Amino acid sequence: MPCSLQLQRINHTITTTLAGNFHKPPQPTWIIPVQFSVPNNHLHYHTHAVSPNQCCSAVVQTISAPIDAVWSLVRRFDNPQAYKHFLKSCHVIVGDGNVGTLREVQVISGLPAASSKERLEILDDDEHVISFSVIGGDHRLNNYRSVTTLHPADDEKGTVVVESYVVDIPTGNTKEETCVFVDTIVRCNLQSLAQIAIANC
Repeated sequence: MPCSLQLQRINHTITTTLAGNFHKPPQPTWIIPVQFSVPNNHLHYHTHAVSPNQCCSAVVQTISAPIDAVWSLVRRFDNPQAYKHFLKSCHVIVGDGNVGTLREVQVISGLPAASSKERLEILDDDEHVISFSVIGGDHRLNNYRSVTTLHPADDEKGTVVVESYVVDIPTGNTKEETCVFVDTIVRCNLQSLAQIAIANC
């Protein structure tokens, strides 16, 4: 099943042949997997360096709630299960909620994962940007990094949430399969976020 999001290539992978038939590792391709018109000052957050063994995508969700209401849920690195229903619990291992904080989340049964150890990479309350990376755990999504930004909707009353990610393609899976799987989880999370944010307004 092909991924529905288009990928914009910024440059091309270059492989250089050296003496003795040695090759440089393929250089990553810079990709912006976002169809929504992200403001210029946020575009770099959704520009990912993607290696040949990785995939990259993004999900956009419009929410009929003000940014402050949505951000109050999204920024809680210590409580992702408030709207991510695939998570059972979260325990902060190191840190106080600022950049560098580590958490361990437990995943609900039925998914091909049990736990995930994650680090907070970006938390900007003024620009409404949060990013985390997966650094360990019992799952198949290695080197996962997610960036979420919030933007005013066209009606200036609602919020547009953009979440993009890059992740390794697990052995035995294709890029398209990985993209569809992760997109589905992210989309479900953002739909849940919309329901909760609207209910809290």
